[in-house]
Amino acid sequence: MDRTRFSLGENDAPTTWYNLAADLPGAPLAPALNPRTRQPLTRAEMAHTMPEPLIEQELSTEREIEIPAEVRELYALWRPSPLYRARRLERALDTPARIYYKYEGGAPTGSHKPNTAIPQAYYNKLAGKTGLVTETGAGQWGSATALAASFFGMTAKVYMVKVSFEQKPYRRALMETYGAQCTASPSTETEVGRKILADDPDCPGSLGIATSEALEAFAQDPDLGYVLGSAANHVLLHQTVIGQEAIRQMELAEDYPDIVVGCSGGGSNLAGLSFPFLGEQLRGGRGVRVIAVEPAACPTLTQGTIAYDYADTGRLGPLFRMHTLGHGFVPPAVHAGGLRAHGIGPLISRCVEDGLMEARAVPQTECFEAGVRFARTEGIVPAPESTHAVRVAVDEALRCREEGTAKTILFGLSGHGHFDLAAYERYFAGTLADDRPDEALLAAAADGIPQLDRG
Repeated sequence: MDRTRFSLGENDAPTTWYNLAADLPGAPLAPALNPRTRQPLTRAEMAHTMPEPLIEQELSTEREIEIPAEVRELYALWRPSPLYRARRLERALDTPARIYYKYEGGAPTGSHKPNTAIPQAYYNKLAGKTGLVTETGAGQWGSATALAASFFGMTAKVYMVKVSFEQKPYRRALMETYGAQCTASPSTETEVGRKILADDPDCPGSLGIATSEALEAFAQDPDLGYVLGSAANHVLLHQTVIGQEAIRQMELAEDYPDIVVGCSGGGSNLAGLSFPFLGEQLRGGRGVRVIAVEPAACPTLTQGTIAYDYADTGRLGPLFRMHTLGHGFVPPAVHAGGLRAHGIGPLISRCVEDGLMEARAVPQTECFEAGVRFARTEGIVPAPESTHAVRVAVDEALRCREEGTAKTILFGLSGHGHFDLAAYERYFAGTLADDRPDEALLAAAADGIPQLDRG
C-alpha cells in the first residue's frame, strides 16, 4: 500500500525548542513597551507577570532552548504527533499536488495548545504559584490550561469569550472536568467586565476583553500565575516542536514542502509549524512559501495596521509592535473563536512585514465547505480554526491542477472539531453567515491605536 502515515518514536521527539529570532535577518524585534511609561519593558517589569525562565525565553536570541525533562515526560503522552499524506483528498481533487498535514488533535484536549500550557504551568509551579489564570477564545487554550494545572496540582481560572462560552458548552465542561473554573467574558467579576457590560449588555466578548479580565484577576491575587495561549515569543517558541517533528517526518516521506499553510489568530499554531522550515531557509536551505490564513471577519494581517498597540481591550498589559485592527475592535461572532484576535504575535507580524510569509483572509462558509470535504475523504472533522488551513491547502492544490504543477503542500491540522459540531449543524442548515467587519467599526478601532512607533 502507498504509505499515508509518517510517525516518529518517542525517542525521536525534539529535546529543544527552536527560536526563529536567532535567524531573523535585519534589526532585532521591536521591544514590548510599558503601558504607562511607553518605554521598553525591563526584566524587572516583566517579572511581575512571568517567571524568570519565561522572561529569558521571551527575550532570547539563542537558536535552541532546552526542553525540561519534566515537560518532555508529559509531552510523551501524545508526542510526537503524526504526519499524514492526504492521498484520498488528492484523488478527490484530481490534483498532481502532494498534500500532507501535521495533526495535533491527538493531544488530550484535542489541539496543539498543551505544547505551551505544560511548560508555562511547569515554570509557574517552580516559581511558587498555586494557581493559573488566563483567557480563551474557542476554549482550546482554556482546556489546555486546565489540563496543565491539573498535572501540576494547581487551580485554574479561565475567562472564556462569551460567544464561544455559549456556542461550545462542552469545551466548558471539559475545563471543569480538569478542575478549572470557567467564566463567560465580559463578566461582572472584574472592573473591566462591568464597564463593558454597562456600555453594551449584549457584548459578545473578544479575546482582548477576556485578556483584560484575566490580567485584572491576576493582579489581585499573588498566588496566581498568568499564562497566555498565543502571540508571545515564548509561546511561539514552545510550539516549534510541531515543525521540528514535521521536518523529520517529511524526510521519512522523502519529500519537502513547497508550501506551508497554517491558520492564523494569535499565531502559535502557524509559528509552530512554519518557523522551523523558515529557519532552515534562512540558514541557506530550501525555500518555502508560507501562507497565514485568517478569517475574513477578523482580517488582522490583511487589513490591519503595523503599529504599537495593546494586546488587551482594557489596556492593562504591554504594547507590542504588530499588525493590529485596534485593541477596541470586537470581531463578528464567527465559530473560529481562536482566530478572533485583533492583534497577532510580533514575530508573525515581522515575518509578514519582511516577506517571509504571505497572508490570506477567507470567509467562514468556504472554510466549512473545505472542512466537510476533508472529513469525508480523510476521516477527521477539523476544528473551525483548522478549516481555514484546509481551505487554502485545497485552493493551492486546485491551482496545481489548473497549472499542471506537482507541488508539495503541508498544512497544520491544529485540532479536531468534536466540540464544534453545532457549527457544522448550522453549516448544513444554511444558517452559517459569512460575517465581515463593519467598515465604520474598523475605522473607529483603528483610530484608537496609540500614535507612536519605535521602528
